Amino acid sequence: MITLNRISKSFGSRILFDDVTMTFNEGKRYGLTGPNGSGKSTLLKIIMGFEEPSSGTVTLPDRVGILRQNIEEFKDFVVLDVVIAGNARLWAALKERDALYDLEMTDEVGMKLGELEGVIAEEDGYSADSNAELLLAGMGLPADIFTKKMHEIPTDTQFRVLLCQSLFGNPQALLLDEPTNHLDLESIGWLETFLKSYKGTLIVISHDRHFLNSVTTDIADIDYDTIIIYPGNYDDMVVAKTAVRERAESEAKSKEKKISQLREFVARFGAGTRASQVQSRVREMNRLQPQELKKSNIQRPYIRFIPSEKTSGKIVIKADSISKTYDKNPVIKDLSVEIVRGDKVGIIGNNGRGKTTLLKLLAGVISPDQGSIEIGHNALISYFPQNHSEVVSKKDASTAFEWLKERRAGIYDQDIRSVMGKLLFGGDDAFKPVSTLSGGETARLILSGMMLAEHNVLLLDEPNNHLDLEAVSALAWGLSEYKGTVVVVSHDRDLISTVATKIISFEADGVHFFDGPFDEYLVAKEERTSRT
Repeated sequence: MITLNRISKSFGSRILFDDVTMTFNEGKRYGLTGPNGSGKSTLLKIIMGFEEPSSGTVTLPDRVGILRQNIEEFKDFVVLDVVIAGNARLWAALKERDALYDLEMTDEVGMKLGELEGVIAEEDGYSADSNAELLLAGMGLPADIFTKKMHEIPTDTQFRVLLCQSLFGNPQALLLDEPTNHLDLESIGWLETFLKSYKGTLIVISHDRHFLNSVTTDIADIDYDTIIIYPGNYDDMVVAKTAVRERAESEAKSKEKKISQLREFVARFGAGTRASQVQSRVREMNRLQPQELKKSNIQRPYIRFIPSEKTSGKIVIKADSISKTYDKNPVIKDLSVEIVRGDKVGIIGNNGRGKTTLLKLLAGVISPDQGSIEIGHNALISYFPQNHSEVVSKKDASTAFEWLKERRAGIYDQDIRSVMGKLLFGGDDAFKPVSTLSGGETARLILSGMMLAEHNVLLLDEPNNHLDLEAVSALAWGLSEYKGTVVVVSHDRDLISTVATKIISFEADGVHFFDGPFDEYLVAKEERTSRT
């Protein structure tokens, strides 16, 4: 159980939440929601003890699992040790025991070793290695990395190890900020199953709508300067919250109409003989005066891609027997792909199997070692990279407005401001230096540039990363409504389900092509797997 007692947090005049008292109960799995900048990560840091509230206190259970982002701190640790360090009491006992074995054995050292062995037994320390291995294997990590040091494995794999660390040691509460960020579809499925069987208190932030709907029993929504608990998953919360808001707005309009009628009566008879009736109407007007509805902090971007008047040829991109190798490691091998005008292709699969490499090859960012790629007649490509720094340099001194102005020659300033407004760069935000933009702002800036650019083909690599749920939903709508051709790499199942009409799946036995939407692909894959 986690209890917040009169928690407030503000930055200058901006209030995130004010005087919040609430309890996150054992056995419940809470999704913490709200748009970028609403205070989700700030609240989680306050609960973790990483940040101080403006006022109030937090009460936590003894063992709390926290998803950390500090991979640099663990760079020289062995992977198994990083996971076991998730149980702080066990880890401290193991380290102290190992240090004592280097000393001369005395009665005092022997007694201390006995105490430590007791702690290790209480914390199931003699099964620690095998329990850590089970978590790592469940996360899809190969056994040959378990004894490697963290700096010897890829960065995204290091983050997955830290996720295993947060789950280790049967914590009484789990605090997870964007746990699916570095996971592929299979690992997300494993995590969902794990969390649904978890008996403690879970608080999770995620931009993956499918994940939140699958895992959560309740939603803690940050809005109106407070935190409101809604029973059910994310979709249930959206329905309930919309209904409550619509009802409040309807009641406010009804009161305004009634007040208008009373005011008319008072104006007509105020100076006449019906003084008592007039006073009664005045009292009724005062009683009906509506309280000002607090403004919701939810901001929904509007994303619409308008294709060029130039129509591409029927074959937009054709890759013939392409191969690509990195450091003697073949990532793409003898692959042929044909993208047809109007296709909406979703590229899925586990990390490291070549999805990003394929998209970079199709976008012309890199060249194949073997084979050829042909861009079709009049195909105008706009590309969204997974690594934002490929198009937005953090060393760039220009403002967001200036960066967009360079995207298309001769574009009018008002067109730029219009698109920036739709992507939530209002007022002075349009003139922020690009070097200071957050991950979500940078993603929205790149999307703004794509909306301004001339194109009839969109290639997007994990565009949902760093976007909040409202922005991901707006992006999914924008891509599904686009009249051109789309190829998108994503682990976000809602995005792929909404957009894709064809699937390219990178699997253990090779690349599979499926002519149909994601849900039908899953059924076909299950049938294919059951036959083998």
